[in-house]
Amino acid sequence: MNTTTTQQKTALRDVHKDASMRKQKAMMAAHYDRLTAAPQTGEKVCSTFVPGNLNELIDCFGLVNNLPEINAIQNGLRRVSGQYVLEAEKIGHSEDVCTYVKSDIGMMAKGNIAPNGQPFPKPDVLLLSYTGCFTFMKWFELLREQYRCETIMLHTPYLGDGTVTPNMIEYMVRQLRDEVIPKLERVSGVKFDIDKLRERLARSAQAEEDLVYVLRSARARPSPIDAYFGGIYYIGPIFGAFRGSEDALEYYRFLRAEVDERIAAGTGPVTPDGDMGVEKYRLVVEGPPNYTNFRQFWKMFYDEGAVVVASSYTKVGGVYDLGFRHDPRKPLETLAEYCLGVYTNRSLPMRIDMLSRYLEEYQADGLLINSIKSCNSFSAGQLLMMREIERRTGKPGAFIESDLVDPRYFSAANIKNRLESYFQMIEQRRSGAAHAA
Repeated sequence: MNTTTTQQKTALRDVHKDASMRKQKAMMAAHYDRLTAAPQTGEKVCSTFVPGNLNELIDCFGLVNNLPEINAIQNGLRRVSGQYVLEAEKIGHSEDVCTYVKSDIGMMAKGNIAPNGQPFPKPDVLLLSYTGCFTFMKWFELLREQYRCETIMLHTPYLGDGTVTPNMIEYMVRQLRDEVIPKLERVSGVKFDIDKLRERLARSAQAEEDLVYVLRSARARPSPIDAYFGGIYYIGPIFGAFRGSEDALEYYRFLRAEVDERIAAGTGPVTPDGDMGVEKYRLVVEGPPNYTNFRQFWKMFYDEGAVVVASSYTKVGGVYDLGFRHDPRKPLETLAEYCLGVYTNRSLPMRIDMLSRYLEEYQADGLLINSIKSCNSFSAGQLLMMREIERRTGKPGAFIESDLVDPRYFSAANIKNRLESYFQMIEQRRSGAAHAA
């Protein structure tokens, strides 16, 4: 074993995790074991995406959920995504293609190995709940060419004017009833049971209540959570394979109790190096994080006493803190409403309204945008968004750049310099406000 690998493994062992993070990690490991064992157990696999995913419905048919972008994130955190991205570019994919896609395609070209070291099974069905990201459609075309399996698409109308209409709901329910459910029945061999769906939706709604409680706890001073870096762990079960399950209910009850303990103790978030310490800056962040240098990226914040009290990225799988809950009384309609409302399907004015509200509600010092090179779904219009939010709130914005899982586009020195300049700007504004008072 070379020295670099030894140092990386030592660093990973030294990372401090709170109990909920360890619990989430164990849940994900168990899911990957179940997924990769599907060829032996006889379970069938459904590949789908996080925004607008129909996990409760998929589970009604006994299908195992596989999420390609979660696999890409895992590759980034394990620092193997870079080689997969390069492999995809050798095959012919452009530098400008979403690096989630290239990580997935490159991984398939190099053996399609899951985080547990076992090969991913071939999916029995591809289910695309289209929610605003055009890349997902092209990604599924590539997967369909690879796997030659049944493909289902649920089309979600874009909220261009920010309004969900009855016609939109009816359009989506008709697709669910006439296309999605019959095809899932055929693939799985299981007859649809709407009462099973209602049970799962009721569990989702309760888990969503506890998640929102945790996210809103960041209104406290000091915030007991980091809603961006720590938030990645918190959203994992509900955005991925566990929404609607008893495991999700248990996890979010556990997480809520853990956060209550920190509130009572007056402590801040747990970081990879332990408790954060004194909270100096409160930020709202727009855009996904970088995963290949996740710990280093997070450290740039907590070393300065900066905590993220709200973020848009932790809403890509549902904006529950704006009021939505899955409703078992109207099972198909609530699935449609869920898909319509996820962050990737919201217009720029809706995103501006949401981020402006976060700045005020969480008493943040400013807005930070992490612009992702290969993610047009997030990056398009971000500078315009920042300027409008600054105008509305009077709070300063800042702009940094990186990428999702391509290590070539993470410049630690550049990001650190920009963050330090931004924190100095916040201090100067505070000083000016104090003198004016």
